[in-house]
Order: sequence, then structure tokens, then C-alpha cells
Amino acid sequence: MARDPLAGISAIATPQTQRLPGRTDQVRNNAGGYGFAKDLWQRVEDFLILGTTGGTYYVSETKLTADNAGVLFQAIAENGVRVVELAVAISTARPPRVPKQRPVLFALAAAYARGDALTRQAAKKALPEVARTTDHLATFFGYYKNLGGKPTDRGTAPVAGRSLRTAIGSWFLTGSPDDVAFRVCKARQRKTPQGEDFALRDALRIAHPKADSPERKTLFGWIAGTVSDDEARDELPAIDRYLTAKAVTSPAQAVKVITEARVPWEFLPDAMLTAPEVWDALVDTIGMTALIRNLARMTSVGTLTPFSDATRRAVARLTNGDALTKARIHPMDAWLALRVYGTGRTQPNPKAPMRAWNPVAPITDALEETYELAFGNVQPSGKRLLVAVDSSGSMDGYYGSGKVTVSGSTIGTPYEVACAMAVMLARIERGNIYVIDVDTSVHGSKVTPRTNLREIASWQPSGGGTDLSLPFTWATKQHLVFDGFVVFTDNETWAGRSHPTQTLDTYRRTANPAARVVVATLTPNGHTIGDPRDEGMLNIAGLDASLPLIVNGFIRA
Repeated sequence: MARDPLAGISAIATPQTQRLPGRTDQVRNNAGGYGFAKDLWQRVEDFLILGTTGGTYYVSETKLTADNAGVLFQAIAENGVRVVELAVAISTARPPRVPKQRPVLFALAAAYARGDALTRQAAKKALPEVARTTDHLATFFGYYKNLGGKPTDRGTAPVAGRSLRTAIGSWFLTGSPDDVAFRVCKARQRKTPQGEDFALRDALRIAHPKADSPERKTLFGWIAGTVSDDEARDELPAIDRYLTAKAVTSPAQAVKVITEARVPWEFLPDAMLTAPEVWDALVDTIGMTALIRNLARMTSVGTLTPFSDATRRAVARLTNGDALTKARIHPMDAWLALRVYGTGRTQPNPKAPMRAWNPVAPITDALEETYELAFGNVQPSGKRLLVAVDSSGSMDGYYGSGKVTVSGSTIGTPYEVACAMAVMLARIERGNIYVIDVDTSVHGSKVTPRTNLREIASWQPSGGGTDLSLPFTWATKQHLVFDGFVVFTDNETWAGRSHPTQTLDTYRRTANPAARVVVATLTPNGHTIGDPRDEGMLNIAGLDASLPLIVNGFIRA
């Protein structure tokens, strides 16, 4: 008897290389399997959080950039005000949700260039909240030139309408005059993403903001060059401190203004920042975030050395739980700092020389303690969780995608990043979590609540294909009851005989109908194993710095 072709159609077990019966909303992923297209707003959120960090095993970074920018433009056309509100919420969240501000600034620039009147009004109000530094303002301005400028004989010129002028002007009007002066003095000029010079004096000329006080009028005049240094320093303490710092000509003088005038490191001449004794003084006065970011520089110039007093004081600050809480240092910040510092080399600009240093063991140890302390008062969900880390070949940075880089330093493969996140969850949830690796079969994971984060650098994924139905199949066969699943992946599943949604449905029918699922994608490639119709499934960007809190809240709910 001839085989009935209709017998191969099953809503219970469908090969992942085929669509689920009746589900026309599934799309083919880059590995040839079928998943669900994220809705427009999920993709916008992924872009705002992740940007285009590094590409994937299957898709080049250039294509990812074009795809995600197109998604953003589509969202602005549909509801630009919502895009702006989402950008502000992500940018200002505490703990922070973005590793970099650039995608958010790009979104605001796109809102100005392509949005309607209401969108531009929302973006104008949002700009001072998102562009908090000169670098942020320069980045926004550079993106806007590309998106809303006009071609000229010398390149591209911005089209500065009234709304944009008002928005840029609000940057100079938000905060007290001395607060703004402090921001100005920290950086009066920066580069746009295109590499062009961006000076606050030029921004002031474009915006023409109206001063609301004599002090602010003095500040504007000083920026423009029409008010003398002596007049400005008499009215604005920040300018006085800045000019005092800029006048130093020796490391000894620099140390004196740091200790007596408490000037920030950004006020000092660049030549002073190569002296070990200057950074020795800054160890006690620099902000916590700046301290963490400058550990490599302090080491390379010779301030942080084994057994030095500066190292002892830096370690004391890095392990001060109250100070870390006040500075809102997130575990992800500490982990990234640990990985960057441990590499011993960085090259943020490919055209600039490589900077190298020999990591100092007490600093590395202190950063591990910073990581642990940064969890602060995070409470476990109290739920039983299965964490599945995709360990397939596409998660290994050697197969075309490259490794993940931060500030010009290579910090690891997508697999390593996923394992680090699994460790974070294990630390929070303690005994209520079980971690597995998944490719085309299930493997035991090395992750434990006490995993030393330095260990992960030597771990390798098992390789092979990807079957993301396995976490649910495995849990069903093991007769284990979990309240939630967390899957770290690039979503390039294709190898299974059943779709993840089918095996999840089986698990819910046989073990726990209320089981919730978080799918954390490490690359914004536009598809997911998470069914958008499933209210018990959450798709999030895997590099979200507040990931543990999001998982906690969703699973607990």
C-alpha cells in the first residue's frame, strides 16, 4: 500500500525544517529551520538594547545593521512617539538596560529625521534625558546629519529646523548653570560617529538658546569666546576648577589640585594623565564607574602594581558594597570590567596603537568581589528554573561571527557570554536552578552558583546542530517540574523533529500548565523560538544588563 502523505502532517511532532501546521506566521531562520518572527516592537527593543553587536554565524554585521535600521524606520512610521518613549525608558532605566547609548541616540536621530510633528516634539523633550554628555550629543548630531542632512560640495550638512535647534538648546538649559558648566568643562569637543569634530561652541551657535539667568548668560558667552576666563571663573565654580586644573604644568601641581580642589580627571591636561602619581591621587576621588573603566590605564602607566598603596586603596573601593550600591554598579558592568581587564590589551580604534598592560591579581580578585556585591538586594524568584544554554556551533566565535568585543577588547564567544549569564541567575536563584547545555542533545553544564567567572574563558561549546525543543523534551522525560525555563541562544534552531512550541505544549500538559519561558537572544536577528501568541513566553535581548531582574519578575508573575 502506498504511503499516505497526509499521515506525515502532525500538530504534535513537526520537523523544525517545516512550518507548524496552520501557522503561516512562522519564518525561516538563517539555519533553515522555522521560528516565529518577533513583532515590530520586540525587534525595536532588541535594537535599542543590542544595536548590531558583532553579527552572527549566519548573517554578516552589515546585513544586520541594515535590517535593524529598517525595522526602526518602520516603527517610527507606525508610531514614532512610542519609539521615543521606549528609547527613553531603556536609556534611563535603573539598573541600566543598555551596554551602549548609541542605538538609543540613533533612534532619537531617526525620530527627528523621519518622524511626524508629534514624534519630533517627543524627541525634543527626550534629548536632554538621553544625551547626558558631550559625547552623547556629538553622537546624536552625527547620526542626524546622516539621516536628515543635505548633500553639499564638502559632504553632508545638517538641516537644523526650529525643533532641532530647540532640542539642542535644551541640552544647555537642563540643570543649574554650574551643573551645565561642569558637563561642558569635562568635554568641550568630541568626535561624531563619522569622525568629524563636534564642538559645543558650534552647537551653541546652531541652537541659539536664550539664557534664563546671568550665570547661564556668562556660561554661553564663555563657550562662544565672548566672555573672558576671569569673568567666567568668578561666577561659575566649575569653570574656576577647570581653568585651575588646565594651568598645571607638572604632576606635583596636578596632585595638588586633585586633593585640594577635588577636580575630576577629565579637567586635567592629557599630559598629566600619563603620570603614575596623578592616577594615585585620583584613585580616591574618581567616580566609581570611572574607576572601574580606568583600571587598565592605571595599570599600564604603573599606578596599580603588586603591593602598591594605590592598589590597596583601589581594591578597598571596588569591594565597598555601600559605594557600589550608591553608584548603581550592575553585575554585568563588573563582569565586563573583569573580562576586559583580564585580556591585558585593548584597541578601541583600529587606527590607534594597541594599549597593553599586565593585569594585577588583587585588582582581578577585587573585580570578582565587585561582581558579587553588585547584586545588592536582588531577591530570588523562589521558583524552580531550568536554564538551557545553546552550545551549538553557531555559538562559537570561531565560525565566522567572531568573538564579542567591548571597548576594543575581546571578552569571549557568545557561548561564554551565555554561560556568564547563567552563572548570574544561578547566584540569584541558588538551589532552585538547574543548568544544561543543548545542541542536538542535552549535556550537563559546568555552571554552578559558585562558578568562578574566569573559568568560563576556557569553556568550549559542544558544537554541532541546534535543537531548541530539547529543554522541554528533556524536562518531560525526566519528570521534572519547573516553574520556568530560560533559554540563551541565537535562535538558529533547525535539527529537531518537533518544534520548541510543540514540546513546550507537551510539557505543560503533562507537568506544569503554568510553566513560563524566557528566550534571551544574544543577537538581534529578527526571529525567535518564542511563540508571540503565548502569554507565558517572553522574548528579550540577551545582553540586557537587567536580565536577572527581568527573569525574576516574569517567572514570579
